[in-house]
Amino acid sequence: MDFSPETIFSVIIGIGLAASVGFRIFVPLFALSLASYFGIIPLNESWEWVGSSTAIIILGIATIVEILAYFIPWLDNLLDTIAIPLAAVAGTAVMVATVSNLDPTITWALAIIAGGGTATAIKGSTSTTRLASTASTAGIANPIISTVETGTSIVMSVLAIFIPILAIILVVFIFWILIKVFKLFRTSKSKK
Repeated sequence: MDFSPETIFSVIIGIGLAASVGFRIFVPLFALSLASYFGIIPLNESWEWVGSSTAIIILGIATIVEILAYFIPWLDNLLDTIAIPLAAVAGTAVMVATVSNLDPTITWALAIIAGGGTATAIKGSTSTTRLASTASTAGIANPIISTVETGTSIVMSVLAIFIPILAIILVVFIFWILIKVFKLFRTSKSKK
């Protein structure tokens, strides 16, 4: 096994992008595609197609459609029903694409657990937040939540590509917040 700095950074980049997938599925895929196209991030050999101009166009269109669709209150909840499994797949994909110099078994295990798991955990919490917003504000606050999610996804993607250490710190912070919120809801439910 190769635990060189390049390999460790590729894992950190993958986790950062997977966290970004939890907020928007196509933003980090599009960012990864652009980063590969411009030679900023080398991709795993079998995933080099992600940096092609065709992939950039398709992922760019998908990114715009996804961002706009989340501003429609009834459609955003519908999208969330399919987004959780898609986030698991996309989180796994960005991890596999970025991780280099590891045995394929280790790469896939990391991708499924760290990539897919991170994306799914964050997507699950954002979907729950949107559902609560729909129930409590009749969807009026949903565009604000969508804007925050899109912004967070963009920031996480940029950090993962250009400042991976800061991205992993932000991922840890996001999980810390999710745990605190979960404990708060669990405590308030048990008091009822």
